Amino acid sequence: MLNCEIHGALDLRLAERPAEPLAPTQVRVAVKAVGICGSDLHYYRHGRVGDFVIRAPLTPGHEASGQVIEVGAQVSSVKPGDRVALNPSRACGVCRFCRAGASNHCENVHFFGSASRWPHMQGAMREQVVVEATQCLAVPDTLSFELAAFGEPLAVALHAVQEAGSLLGKTVMVVGAGPIGALILMAAKLAGASQLIAVDIVDETLAACTRVGATRTINAAKEPDALQALAADKGQVDASFEVSGHYDGLANCIRSTRPRGTIVQVGTLGGNSEGCPFNQIMVKSLHLVGSFRFVDEYAWAVDYLSRGLLDVSPLLTEAVPVARVHDAFALAADRHRAMKVLVTF
Repeated sequence: MLNCEIHGALDLRLAERPAEPLAPTQVRVAVKAVGICGSDLHYYRHGRVGDFVIRAPLTPGHEASGQVIEVGAQVSSVKPGDRVALNPSRACGVCRFCRAGASNHCENVHFFGSASRWPHMQGAMREQVVVEATQCLAVPDTLSFELAAFGEPLAVALHAVQEAGSLLGKTVMVVGAGPIGALILMAAKLAGASQLIAVDIVDETLAACTRVGATRTINAAKEPDALQALAADKGQVDASFEVSGHYDGLANCIRSTRPRGTIVQVGTLGGNSEGCPFNQIMVKSLHLVGSFRFVDEYAWAVDYLSRGLLDVSPLLTEAVPVARVHDAFALAADRHRAMKVLVTF
């Protein structure tokens, strides 16, 4: 089978690899579409994501859909020919976190396309992938493979919104208007938020957020007065989501969120924290919570996509054939041209 492999920084190769064996509880899926995520871009551009360094060829890709081509002897939930979205997370179900309902923190999780463990956990950017039947969620013929691949990032967004608590009638601000930020806006609107503010430094991504429901956009680099206005009178925002992964973004959330409001940290923070007003978390009695991956929300995401409750098509920039995978990564890295880029097989 054809396999995309990252060997190190800027070293992405296409290789032929043998097909994996199939266990009785497993399913062989012909991969049709795989989204390129921020972590995939980090592995490609830098050979690492934070402390997770590529030490052997890594197949990226954790936003995937495909078609079942073979099932194990004990599998009855799906059959050959079924179109499926692929949950990239396989939790053990027995560790202390799984037993507590926090499988996103499973001590023994297998997650597509991650160098966080050794041997590395290979992803779905390949012609075929073998998964447990429980990782396959059937989707209708009316949902394209490309849109079905949005199940994973939408699940991340839904989990973040869950962590924020009730948003009914609330003013919500999302700082960092990339694909996850845009999906959080959509999820917050579904949860009943009345005002949806998107903040970024790229006009093109802000325009995409307008297309999916943002009621207001702010370019932080060009409109500092607008951010100052949101910070007036101890803050005008009920709940904010930091998705940019920058301390400047967190600082804007702290300043703009009203006393006793909520900040959800979604982005992976990096850079210099100097100037971030952490003391205001105490002064304003803010609720600061982190949001990591998802739990049950993957099934919710696929259900919402399948029933058309959320239309993510405005976020799909281009589906690029695997033969042009280098072009796909280059496009995905350009925030002025791309929101979500997929590789297709």
